[in-house]
Amino acid sequence: MKVAIIAHDSKKKLMQNFCIAYRGILAKHELLATATTGRLVEEVTNLTVHKFLAGHLGGEQQLGAQIEDNQIDLVIFLRDPLTPKSHEPDINNIFRICDVHNIPLATNLATAELMIKALERGDLEWREVYK
Repeated sequence: MKVAIIAHDSKKKLMQNFCIAYRGILAKHELLATATTGRLVEEVTNLTVHKFLAGHLGGEQQLGAQIEDNQIDLVIFLRDPLTPKSHEPDINNIFRICDVHNIPLATNLATAELMIKALERGDLEWREVYK
């Protein structure tokens, strides 16, 4: 399965810790990320991450295109809802197209942990049929 990981600056350390904690599960799947998040996760986990541009430079749009093409099975987007972003329309677009295309989306640590456990149990196998 293809798992997209995105994290706002204030959540990047949390994403690194999440990926360290669930490295064993994530290693069995293809990871895609915006540039900085991908690099930081690779540094601490030695996982291979396909990196797009930085989020604010178009990486979120690149991932959005993958979602629209039904190429992503799960999105983990650890976002900072309290700090306004200049590229807010791109962020909201990710949420919208995940809803349109039935892509599971986690936007906080609690939901991300539920989704990663579901991934481990095989609860997302329906994505293979959906494709």
